[in-house]
Amino acid sequence: MDWLFGNPVLMWWMAAGSLMMLVAGLVLVPVIVVRLPRRYFAHRRRRERMLAPRHPLVRYSVLLIKNVVGAVLVVAGLLMLVLPGQGVLTILVGLSLLNFPGKYRLERWIVSRPAVFQSMNWLRRRYGRRPLVL
Repeated sequence: MDWLFGNPVLMWWMAAGSLMMLVAGLVLVPVIVVRLPRRYFAHRRRRERMLAPRHPLVRYSVLLIKNVVGAVLVVAGLLMLVLPGQGVLTILVGLSLLNFPGKYRLERWIVSRPAVFQSMNWLRRRYGRRPLVL
């Protein structure tokens, strides 16, 4: 910790990154929830893959970049649990970008919690969208 507090420039960059993550979370979470298709969580398995019809080089490049960014955010979020920043939010954003077996099932499980589901539908109603279907 002495090394960290001995580097004020690093502390300022971390504080700026933390503030950016807070603002991004406050802006992006409602946008994503409102733009989700109504029946996004209605199926037991994920239905279609967005990149499936693309050229393999494009598909794998996008997947690689998305997963690298997700992994970096998860690691940054873990660091922010003990350092200043929005650690949990950063970890959740990173996990949402990663591809791993059981991810859709995990997303459905989280959304099926009554408090989460009600909050998401409240947000959708506030912006004039129909509620999500599980």
